Amino acid sequence: MEAIRLEFQPEIREKVLKLLSEFSPSELTIIEEDSDFENDKKKVHAAYAKLKSGNEKLYSIDEADSILDNTFSEYDN
Repeated sequence: MEAIRLEFQPEIREKVLKLLSEFSPSELTIIEEDSDFENDKKKVHAAYAKLKSGNEKLYSIDEADSILDNTFSEYDN
């Protein structure tokens, strides 16, 4: 299947859905977008920009494992 994203004014929503409802579920599936999508997209772009700038601290798997082991041992009591 192919996917497209439609943006439309709220007042024509019913007309658009009526038109799309003429297709069978095997021909067309309507997937509502996550309301947080745009916020999540901004966060991902900001995190990527930090990563590209070189200002973000990165850890190897071994370093992350060591950090977690140390953190768990502090609270192991």
